[in-house]
Amino acid sequence: MNTSPNPPAFVPNRRLKDYAGITLRGVAMGAADVVPGVSGGTIAIIAGIYEELIDSLKAINPTSLRRLFSEGPLAFWAAINGNFLLALILGIGASIFSLAKLIHGLLESQPILVWSFFFGLVIASAFFVARHIPRWTPGEVIALVLGTVASYVITVLTPGEPNTAYWFVFVSAVIAICAMILPGISGSFILVLLGMYKYILSAVSEFQFTVLFVFAAGAAIGLIAFSNLLSWLLHRYHDLTIATLIGVMIGSLNKVWPWKQVIAWEFDRHGQRVPALESNVWPWSYPDLPAADLIGGSNEPHLALALVLALAGFLAVAAFEWFTRRRLPATERAP
Repeated sequence: MNTSPNPPAFVPNRRLKDYAGITLRGVAMGAADVVPGVSGGTIAIIAGIYEELIDSLKAINPTSLRRLFSEGPLAFWAAINGNFLLALILGIGASIFSLAKLIHGLLESQPILVWSFFFGLVIASAFFVARHIPRWTPGEVIALVLGTVASYVITVLTPGEPNTAYWFVFVSAVIAICAMILPGISGSFILVLLGMYKYILSAVSEFQFTVLFVFAAGAAIGLIAFSNLLSWLLHRYHDLTIATLIGVMIGSLNKVWPWKQVIAWEFDRHGQRVPALESNVWPWSYPDLPAADLIGGSNEPHLALALVLALAGFLAVAAFEWFTRRRLPATERAP
């Protein structure tokens, strides 16, 4: 267990192609964050940029703001690792705005196949992140179990009713952004629990700028506040924190289980019927379920293809981790 404070995990002297690589990692993070149950924080750990991301967000504080007024914009930009954050945000934003409609449509038309891919992705993520802990002690095992239990409990909570008031959009963003930077806990899934996922996704797809501005303001405040706590934990209790986050990923597998039966439906603001409450079922029980209780209206389990896509998700993370570890400078590589 590492309990000694460390300096910020900033990497100096990057070249343009290094920032292009960071943008591509942002694209992968944004794609993960669109799906309820998959976290961009998981991708950040696999990509070897998680601790730098947390430290960069933590650096946006009164001290760096004072540098803005006393030393100028360039000093402030350097203090917050601005080039890194800008490159990452560009990738995340581009991915979210370009993939929101596509993933939303696939979740409605091919839910089993989409969830199968992400099920394999989450399993692989937990496996590879576990390699960041050089030696497992009883403390790390306990943290793993507690993280798993907490995450599982969150996944079985009943979603709330949507509230489109601006104050609730702001509060939802504060809560969701804290989850979004945690591996395993998806900010999108927190929005589902709050009843706000489809509303925010529609706002992104339809460019409702007022809603997006309020949401972005809440996200910014929540991100800066929570990153301070997470940075403190990572620097002083690194292995315990990582073990807890691995447990969170494992517990989230309950949410991304591919075969689901809809227990209750509701109508969205466009008058379309959408699932309000779902229950996991075994794939061999899926053909016996009424098609009316299933997203997509088909009780074909697609078991063979689901297994192939789960394996593809696992291999995608393995390839991503392999490529990242060989492209990053030695100072950026995770253990």
